[in-house]
Amino acid sequence: MANTTNPLEIVCTLDTCPIENSFFDYRPSLAANTSLLALFGLSLLANLVQGVAWKTWTFMIAMVLGNLTEILGYVGRVMAYNDPFKMDPFLMQICCLTLAPAFFAAGIYLCLSRIVIIFGADISRIPPAWYTKIFISCDFISLILQATGGGIASVTSQNGEDPKTGNDIMVAGLAFQVFTLALFMCLCAEYTWRVVRSGRQLDAMYAQLRGSLKFKGFLGSLVLSTVCIMIRSVYRLIEMSQGWEGELIRNETYFFVLEGIMVVLAVLVLNVFHPGMCMRDAYHQKVSGRSRSDTKVSVAESGIEMEGFGRPS
Repeated sequence: MANTTNPLEIVCTLDTCPIENSFFDYRPSLAANTSLLALFGLSLLANLVQGVAWKTWTFMIAMVLGNLTEILGYVGRVMAYNDPFKMDPFLMQICCLTLAPAFFAAGIYLCLSRIVIIFGADISRIPPAWYTKIFISCDFISLILQATGGGIASVTSQNGEDPKTGNDIMVAGLAFQVFTLALFMCLCAEYTWRVVRSGRQLDAMYAQLRGSLKFKGFLGSLVLSTVCIMIRSVYRLIEMSQGWEGELIRNETYFFVLEGIMVVLAVLVLNVFHPGMCMRDAYHQKVSGRSRSDTKVSVAESGIEMEGFGRPS
């Protein structure tokens, strides 16, 4: 990777300088980056249509923001195919692609409280609403750290200064994201264990939903998506910890396997098994720590059909 203070950054071209003098140390693959750009664009359109159709507004906002940020990042990489010696595309892709999965993580966190309601809020160690409050707050902190670090790193790089301070802040944000994901996975596993160990009849109101193939597919996709985001976050944490001239950041194969494929898979499976389609009206229930009997009364009063999860005509 070329030093950000190297004046050759302004004059180098593919014809006049070796690729090792570029910001990437390689020429980004046009085919791979264009493919990922197209897939995130497809997911963006799908999330807009699905969000409007099933009125999953908060989930839609999180996923759309993530998709838009991914698209900007891959636009930067496509631009860098023609000129890997230019600073702006490099900064564009490294900041956007580092930041984007935080939005997808927020979408994942929004689903847990609904799942707890469906299996039984009284089984949970904490009220369902607190899952959303805790993890969205943590994700926001991670997002602010990464965005702040990316902004500082971009400014210092463009001024010909060492971006280490900004990079260190981004690393702190990524580390907090990994911690939050790990805590989320532990609480999911702990709640699953409590459901299995409860040994009692689960809420009959959601029996049909729990037994549906769509809902089971959604649970599987949520697990897969969470694991993919975790793998990617650990990779990014190690990569950024090595700095902008480390070994990982100079290897495009690692990038595509551990960043590109992991994130696009995490997003597309939630398009296929969208929570609005798979949970229907259960997604829209007001999340609280009330008992099952109180929840049943609330659902009945709201005019929602209990068994089929369709609104009465």
